[in-house]
Amino acid sequence: MSGIDKRPVDHPVTLLTHGVLGDVQGDREHHGGIFKAVYAYARETREAFAAEREQELPDGFFGENLVTTGYDTDETLIGERWQVGTAQIEATCPRTPCGTFTARMGDRRFGRRFTEVGRCGAYFRVLTEGDVTAGDAIEVLHRPEHGVTIGDAFRGLDAEQARNLLAWAGQTGTVLYESLVQAALRVLERDANESGSTDQAPVAFPDRLRSTGRGLGLGMGL
Repeated sequence: MSGIDKRPVDHPVTLLTHGVLGDVQGDREHHGGIFKAVYAYARETREAFAAEREQELPDGFFGENLVTTGYDTDETLIGERWQVGTAQIEATCPRTPCGTFTARMGDRRFGRRFTEVGRCGAYFRVLTEGDVTAGDAIEVLHRPEHGVTIGDAFRGLDAEQARNLLAWAGQTGTVLYESLVQAALRVLERDANESGSTDQAPVAFPDRLRSTGRGLGLGMGL
């Protein structure tokens, strides 16, 4: 059972805190949650995959429930906020290819190719619930100053990006997706080990600012 098969619709769709109304995830232990309420993918990027593979890949084929045109979702900053229709959404984390995605493509090697290309699309959480209709404009309401994009996180952060992202979250009180925090901490720990410094404090990040977004209440908590 899977919710990866998305089809275009010609009527308004409601974006709710825990996801798109009428959408489901077959594996809610590893998918979904408030940080992955909406998955956006640029039509131009998907069409580039289609041309490379000589395969028809229509809107929604990658499991995206928001297709953008003229806007590169991989260049969206983590924490960037959009107004689309009457909904406000905030970019949270990249999409990691899973076995269901590979099966959908009918190619066991596609997950590796998807990762090599480094074009993953962006997950969003819903700040203000509302309705979105095909053709609605994307209005960028806010772009954080840390400079770390969804694509950067997918391709692998460097130490400066990891520091900037965690510092921004700490300063603004922004809760980050758990795997994103883990990746940033690993990078900083490796950087400390490679530098050979013995006077640096262990890398840490408060639990209150990290979550899978799945669970009780607002979905916060590990």
